[in-house]
Amino acid sequence: MRLTILGGGGFRVPLVYGALLGDHAEGRISHVTLHDLDGDRLTAIARVLAEQAEGVPDAPAVTVTTDLDEALRGADFVFSAIRVGGLEGRAADERVALAEGVLGQETVGAGGIAYGLRTVPVAMAIARRIAVLAPDAWVINFTNPAGLVTEAMSRVLGDRVVGICDSPVGLGRRVARVLGADPDRVWIDYVGLNHLGWLRGLRVDGRDELPRLLADEALLGSFEEGRLFGTEWLRSLGAVPNEYLHYYYFNREAVASYRGAEKTRGAYLLDQQAGFYAAAGKPETRALDAWHRTLADREATYMAHNREAAGAGDRAEEDLESGGYEKVALALMRAIARGERATLILNVRNGRTLPGLDADAVVEVPCLVDANGARPVAVDPLPYHAMGLVSAVKAVEREVLTAARSGARADAVKAFALHPLVDSVAVARRLLDGYTAAHPGLAYLRG
Repeated sequence: MRLTILGGGGFRVPLVYGALLGDHAEGRISHVTLHDLDGDRLTAIARVLAEQAEGVPDAPAVTVTTDLDEALRGADFVFSAIRVGGLEGRAADERVALAEGVLGQETVGAGGIAYGLRTVPVAMAIARRIAVLAPDAWVINFTNPAGLVTEAMSRVLGDRVVGICDSPVGLGRRVARVLGADPDRVWIDYVGLNHLGWLRGLRVDGRDELPRLLADEALLGSFEEGRLFGTEWLRSLGAVPNEYLHYYYFNREAVASYRGAEKTRGAYLLDQQAGFYAAAGKPETRALDAWHRTLADREATYMAHNREAAGAGDRAEEDLESGGYEKVALALMRAIARGERATLILNVRNGRTLPGLDADAVVEVPCLVDANGARPVAVDPLPYHAMGLVSAVKAVEREVLTAARSGARADAVKAFALHPLVDSVAVARRLLDGYTAAHPGLAYLRG
């Protein structure tokens, strides 16, 4: 089996390769092609992967290329993990938004819209090449904003593209751990959009244990989301929100914390990863060791501004483990390639799953996966307050898709103006002006 990783010079690629190294079953991935437009980043990550493979006799072979068509031919699976505009673009997204007093996070609010407007045209062009060169390949989308980009690619590839995210996985694992349950043996009732979902139940042997968690003040305040949102708010919701909902429920506090920070998250990662890639490119450097050090720092500082705003303190040691999106990707591939049934929380087309959204809307819900792909499981409707947010954000995503297709400034302004975290049409217009000035890739919206 052959796997192609688009964005193969990306920092998190070694997580995926590490998961592949632990898979020795028949029908495993035997060859990995890394594709990236940046040859230096490809070289650095290839060095990390080579060091990971030391002492593993059946390690998947790795090749690198900057030619997209070459990367796609013969692929059985394609991971899309691109970052249009790089971390420089992310840092600019944050600066432009914060100058207007609104959130610039890469998947939420104005920053997410700007990132989507840059990324959707590129992702759809890639999808069209996959349809021509690897029509039987399954596409697993990691590219943010993951739900929006998956929906864009599904307009070309249909159900052969599936989006994944590690946030629901990490949330479910933390809740299971607090309740003393095995994360691999629980059923998680999780519903929403990517970075906009709620854990509404956690069943152990058919019994929902979430009410026990919500009733126990000590347990509820003992893990990341309890400290981030506060126990009183979680009990009010009767659910545990995805961590990204902190940007909605505590928006003013989050924006104030970001504006007062010495560096935005994007600027911090830009400097951090520049140091890693420079070091990893030197022959005398042990690239894998440099990568591990950088990863540890990345995880420890994740959502630091939000924790500061909430007074939640540093991340607990048990929360520092990576969310596990590479494990989700491996489980997804194994289920499809070998017919091994699995239940995973994925980004897929809605069908009739979540009332209030149309069939083509990509949602993030539990899915049954086998050789035929991923099928969403029926879920109970969301309460009005949650469905209102989901509907509003899905409407924004649709406007981003419209703007990416039309190139019309008015459509892009509408996307910004309709977002719940952008409270002014005038601000929406200034945001678009700022983003088109900052990003050559948005020149198509200047008309």
